[in-house]
Amino acid sequence: MPVESRPVRDASIHFRLLQQYLLLLKKYPILTKSVTSGILSTLGNLLSQTLEARKKAKNGAPVDGIDTTAAARYAIYGLLITGPVSHYFYQLMEVWLPTTDPYCIVKRLLLDRLIFAPGFLLIFYFVMNILEAKGWEDFEKKMRGSYMTALKMNWKVWTPFQFININFVPVQFRVLFANVIALFWYAYLASVRK
Repeated sequence: MPVESRPVRDASIHFRLLQQYLLLLKKYPILTKSVTSGILSTLGNLLSQTLEARKKAKNGAPVDGIDTTAAARYAIYGLLITGPVSHYFYQLMEVWLPTTDPYCIVKRLLLDRLIFAPGFLLIFYFVMNILEAKGWEDFEKKMRGSYMTALKMNWKVWTPFQFININFVPVQFRVLFANVIALFWYAYLASVRK
């Protein structure tokens, strides 16, 4: 039975979007990853706010509207920090720890979890503090109050996903993979927030 091929213009919208994304990823890798990170970070924040509002409404508490400035902060962070920093980190990891390196799977995971994760979380706290126009005292207070708790939760939740990401996902898709997981991470944080 012969298989009929269809021209790309007749392909589904999902296929065409994927094709366009892959073209942009190849032509403008950093910009594409940055914009994708900005969009998914914003969506993650909006999802978190929506889930938090539903939780408040269910408990009879007053519900605030969507905080667009918080969503904008996450967009800026994703666009200017997450996308480019993650891109370069994953690229450097390929150079520093190629798949031919013995124990590269373990070494990559340790590099990500013990060096990159703490540093990236520190950058997150610092940049968000700046974007919220808060002073050094607020930054120190947040670092003392929640940094280690957030880092331990990061290690607990993100380690299996990062193991898959850095060892089995092609390097050009690692930022996207991490951003998709982060979308659900924000939803999880909203559901367990007290």
